[in-house]
Amino acid sequence: MEELKGDCANCFGLCCVALPFAKSADFAATKDAGTPCRNLLADHRCGIHDQLRPKGYAGCTVYDCFGAGQRVSQTVFGGVDWRIAEREKMFAVFPVVRQLHELLWYLAEAGRLDPHDDLAAAFAEVERHAVGAPDDVLVLDVAEIRAKVNVLLLRTSERLRSSAKSYRGADLIGARLRNKNLGSADFRGAYLIGADLTNSDLSRADMIGADLRGADLSGADLSTCLFLTQPQVNAARGNARTKLPDALTRPSHWSAEPARRR
Repeated sequence: MEELKGDCANCFGLCCVALPFAKSADFAATKDAGTPCRNLLADHRCGIHDQLRPKGYAGCTVYDCFGAGQRVSQTVFGGVDWRIAEREKMFAVFPVVRQLHELLWYLAEAGRLDPHDDLAAAFAEVERHAVGAPDDVLVLDVAEIRAKVNVLLLRTSERLRSSAKSYRGADLIGARLRNKNLGSADFRGAYLIGADLTNSDLSRADMIGADLRGADLSGADLSTCLFLTQPQVNAARGNARTKLPDALTRPSHWSAEPARRR
């Protein structure tokens, strides 16, 4: 799924220009949509890429375009820089394609876990939308597309999980869930902000849409989680003992120290 990973070298810094952010714990300053970030260099690289967290831009280290940046830059707009292209249209297309690419990532993951023709057909349809002409992309009903895809993802999840244990949409903010057997549980849309999942078993747990900001995953086993994404992992805390799926990368800001057993 390399094409569904951000390739900043083949993008024009779209996420650093098209998207807005507000001064907060995640961003050191406020930026309007369509305005280049103050840290964006002329060659579209980030001037503080290796210092984002110390400089107050932790939000940038969490974000992932799922490959939408290079898709919009190189395919939809044919490699034309936003400084030359119809910039407003390009900036409007980017977040739509980003949503489509996220759906493609989920469909590709479902196809890897439980391949069947319905998933392949859905992937091809969403892919077709993602490479459409700008005006065609802008009139898409992404909510309708997402609803159709979600039916397939839910079906995949139910086939692969052996437990009916559900925390779907649950408020688990700050919950103490350390050392728990949470295997095959449904955490779709659950709020796990700041939750303590230290040393817990999350194998085969469905993590679609789960908010893991600040959650402690130290020593937890997420190696076979269903639909766990890189942005979710980047938003959480973990350490050298945290087990992740092979397709995901251990964030550089995670602790190298193993969790203490309790």
